[in-house]
Amino acid sequence: MNGALADLFGRAKGFVGFRLDGLCQIADNRPMKTIPNPPLAALLTLCASAFAAASTFMAKVVGSGTLGPALHPLQVSQGRFLFAFIAISSLAIVIRPKLTKPNLKLHVGRAFFGWGGVTLMFAAAVYIPLSDATAISFLNPVFAMMFAIPFLGERVGKWRWLAAAVSLCGAVILLRPGAETIQTGALFALGAAVVLGAEVILIKFLTKTDGPFQILLINNSIGIVIATCAAIPVWIWPSPAQWAGLAAVGLFMITAQAFFTNAVMRAEASFVAPFFYASLVFATLYDAAIFRVIPDFVSIMGALTVLAGAGLLAWRESVRKGT
Repeated sequence: MNGALADLFGRAKGFVGFRLDGLCQIADNRPMKTIPNPPLAALLTLCASAFAAASTFMAKVVGSGTLGPALHPLQVSQGRFLFAFIAISSLAIVIRPKLTKPNLKLHVGRAFFGWGGVTLMFAAAVYIPLSDATAISFLNPVFAMMFAIPFLGERVGKWRWLAAAVSLCGAVILLRPGAETIQTGALFALGAAVVLGAEVILIKFLTKTDGPFQILLINNSIGIVIATCAAIPVWIWPSPAQWAGLAAVGLFMITAQAFFTNAVMRAEASFVAPFFYASLVFATLYDAAIFRVIPDFVSIMGALTVLAGAGLLAWRESVRKGT
């Protein structure tokens, strides 16, 4: 990157005030040099939660036939990776990140789990209220904690097991056993949480050798190949409105990741994580505004139970790290 362009990035202000030179630090695998700012971190996390919920909501829109013939979840997932890849690769051309030799086996595994989790989540959003699917997805860190025991050798105390048990009880409520049959969409969401929990373990391994921008770039590069191969049997040509919807799915998710990355640059992850639970509120609002879906008593109780367990786990993590 030449001096003039670097100086331009150093002076320019990004949306909601985060500096583009922070992005350059990520791209160059340099340590983050930002002043701690918890209030701004909280605001950035709320923005991330709004865009993350919007991404899943748009997946529901294009997958439910609202903008034309319903697109298969495999095709929706392919659209998410396609437009995310276009965005991140375009950014890479501009900032020219310094890349290191990647561990391709870990990257392929992470990309496969990420694609699987996203696809299952998009499928779940079509069949059940978006609030239910989002609440069940909050089991992601619970399953990551469980996988960390055999793969990372972590020891889990009674408080963390209690948090996991509470969250799983909430998931059981949302599965609605006994009400004719367990909802297929809820099982999809539960599967997404399991797969994404496994992805977290691989990400932890990757962060030891790869910078965050390199992880994001390689993940989307491999992900688009996996997603395209899987979508070929069910792929149909989208209408212009559906193309716009698929673009929104990918761009909203990339934007959410950018906001969240900038948030954790300004505060501890244990501080910002609870604010991401606001995605449940945004998901509920989006669903109510467009599909007129209002959470019932079971949905509310299940979501609150999952959030209680997730909140307890986040609190315990902060205590363990001494924050």
